[in-house]
Amino acid sequence: MGVEVLRMSDPQPASFEELALPLLDSLYRYARWLTRDRSEAEDLVQEAYLKGLRGFQSFIAGSNMRAWMFRILRNTFLTSRTGLRAVPPISLDEQPEIGESIADPATPESNFLRNANVETLRRAIENLPPEFREVLLLCDVEGMRYKEIAEALSIPIGTVTSRLLRARQKVRRAFEES
Repeated sequence: MGVEVLRMSDPQPASFEELALPLLDSLYRYARWLTRDRSEAEDLVQEAYLKGLRGFQSFIAGSNMRAWMFRILRNTFLTSRTGLRAVPPISLDEQPEIGESIADPATPESNFLRNANVETLRRAIENLPPEFREVLLLCDVEGMRYKEIAEALSIPIGTVTSRLLRARQKVRRAFEES
């Protein structure tokens, strides 16, 4: 009579909820950038999670769940539009976390500097072409690595690097001109 051995090295596969729910806030912020509308962003995230759940059996364990979910969200957004060129300019007015730590809010002077810098940053990012804006937001706002961005946007990592460089140059120029 044989004894069946349970190997402790064989990890239990993680559930969709365990992998995807920690990404909710980041996905929602990205959806808000894309849609510029709270309600539409909520719908977009909900649809992305539904598609992710339905397609979870095709997710390869050990691969990058964050990039996979961001790709689903982006593709869902793009298919709801006529294409990437139809992405409206993104307002930063509803994203107060950008630039909040630029100055100490204790003095009127620092308030002025903070508001001036945030407004310049908002305008600079809003004026970026969508393909540059999206890479900049994923990297500098969401903290994604270049490889994750490449996976999420289905573009080569070299394209991520060049778009990010150009986006940062354009933003820097906007600060110099203001």
